[in-house]
Amino acid sequence: MIDFGYSLVKSSAINLDTFDSTKYNKLCKMEPDVKKCMACGSCAASCTAAKYTDMNLRKVILLLSRGLDKQALDLLDKCMLCGKCFIVCPRGINTRHLITTIVEIYR
Repeated sequence: MIDFGYSLVKSSAINLDTFDSTKYNKLCKMEPDVKKCMACGSCAASCTAAKYTDMNLRKVILLLSRGLDKQALDLLDKCMLCGKCFIVCPRGINTRHLITTIVEIYR
């Protein structure tokens, strides 16, 4: 096999018609604030855990909306629930409650 300096990886395309969105819809009903997130990055910029890990709440929300529950929960495992993201959120999303609701639904 000839090495050309790159490799092909499995496609990361997500078929939104086939993934089960019942958990995400339940999350939206229990915590409507999840739809208010505009992915501005304020939470990630202020996150204590994000300075040392790949924790990112807006990425968690994106992963959940795409049906990638396991990856989202892996990120949430690094959350310290310090509340800094709640303080800086321009939309006033109660991120602590959102995170605990996500864990409650998806575990």
